[in-house]
Amino acid sequence: MKLLFLGDVMGRAGRTAIIERLAEIRERLALDFVVVNGENATNGAGLSASHAKALLDAGADVLTLGDHAFDQRDMLQAVEHEPRILRPLNYSKTAPGKGARVFEAPGGKRVLVAQVLGQVFMKRPFDDPFSAIEPALKNARLGGAVQAAIVDMHCEATSEKMAMGHFCDGRASLVVGTHTHVPTADAQILSRGTAYLTDAGMCGDYDSVIGMDKAEPLNRFITGMPKGRFEPAKGPATLSGVFVETDDATGRATRVAPFRDGGRLQPTAPE
Repeated sequence: MKLLFLGDVMGRAGRTAIIERLAEIRERLALDFVVVNGENATNGAGLSASHAKALLDAGADVLTLGDHAFDQRDMLQAVEHEPRILRPLNYSKTAPGKGARVFEAPGGKRVLVAQVLGQVFMKRPFDDPFSAIEPALKNARLGGAVQAAIVDMHCEATSEKMAMGHFCDGRASLVVGTHTHVPTADAQILSRGTAYLTDAGMCGDYDSVIGMDKAEPLNRFITGMPKGRFEPAKGPATLSGVFVETDDATGRATRVAPFRDGGRLQPTAPE
């Protein structure tokens, strides 16, 4: 299978780029399945139901969320009614929606998608992500119940993301980090066949401070005082993520490549 994961969609710039370009990218790369992290798609804070629909209509097969999962209050209902939206497995035991599901791809192939939140440097103490992901991996084994498995590790610390990659090695097709909005250069296939990338980066305007218009972040760093609200940058967006090709028989990765399209960053795609 050919899979694409795109990192955190940031505001209108990111949404517009997905809506305008994802269909062409799917065709160009002959993609079987696309997962998009929609964590910051609505004004940089969460995902509204209408914006979720727009991203799904544009060609995303699944949307993942993150620590801002329910910043937009209508997501409390939307995540219950739209199975293609996943909140983190370890967000809260009383949270609506699901954190892992098996989806059907073309040709009857089955893909597990799961998301967990890290604990290190996060603003609130979420449940242990390692014990949270374990049942999902056990119940949807690669090469058996599913032909591919994608784990979105949404957290701050690179060490925690790397630990999750090794924890899932051989049991997931891809472990990819989200949340920090900066693409890393360590795309690799781990020793037991899991593709790994510490951070997918964001789908947004990189002439910014992690997707936000530069003025207010600069003001706060320089003065230590707020002057206004954070607002997403509105310039041309780079779509950032990772491409993975897998062996259908085992579910393990045979190829991994960083993906960047449009905007300010150097473009890159699988050959």
